[in-house]
Amino acid sequence: MAGLVNKVYQNIFRRTSSFVLAAVAGAFMFERGFDMVSDGIFDNMNQGKLWKHIKQRYGQSLEEEE
Repeated sequence: MAGLVNKVYQNIFRRTSSFVLAAVAGAFMFERGFDMVSDGIFDNMNQGKLWKHIKQRYGQSLEEEE
């Protein structure tokens, strides 16, 4: 365990530039993951109500009119 902590300190926390880069990369990955999970939950809760779920009902009638 001490070896892992030492490696993390030596590679990330020792220099400010590495720490800032790690913080920005972590924030970016967290944001993308949170966005994907929240979109999945929203789509699941609104199944059948969103345009992407019902557009096939209206797409055929629009093509027939043209």
